[in-house]
Amino acid sequence: MAQGTAQVRGAVAATPGAPRGRRVGYSGYVAAVAALAYAAPHFWWGAGIGATFPGDFAGAPHGTWEAAVGYWGMGGVAVFGAVLALALVRPWGRRLPRRLLAVPALIASFGMSLWGFTYFALQYLLAAGRVVSAPAFAVKDAHPDAVWGLFWYGLFLVWGIALGVAAYERLRRDR
Repeated sequence: MAQGTAQVRGAVAATPGAPRGRRVGYSGYVAAVAALAYAAPHFWWGAGIGATFPGDFAGAPHGTWEAAVGYWGMGGVAVFGAVLALALVRPWGRRLPRRLLAVPALIASFGMSLWGFTYFALQYLLAAGRVVSAPAFAVKDAHPDAVWGLFWYGLFLVWGIALGVAAYERLRRDR
């Protein structure tokens, strides 16, 4: 009898408040990985390494405040975003009020998802011939490294959607 009881306890000892048979929290980990995947290149771009840069790295600003904010600042914000995503799904994040975490996460989720979706919608319109690049951007859009934009904006979509799901699950789980 004790053995059967132990098996039942192990079967239902999932995440507190989570529906039985369902694992909660993967979305927070996906959002954290996407955030770190966004942060890492910004740090190496700040160090002068042009790998995976979406465009002409030689023509990008270096040694200016614009570069410091664009590379180091955005990398730091992305690391903070990874910590926020983990706080939504890890036990240590329960020490913080759920709305303090979930509301900024939902706002960021909406913005990043919209940013990524808009890029792909514009790429579709450019490919379909419905719009034409402005002369100032035509050279940049034709650069071979511009294909990295598909990766980066796809990352925004993944990050934004996963962060929104994690925030929604946190709000729903803590009710």
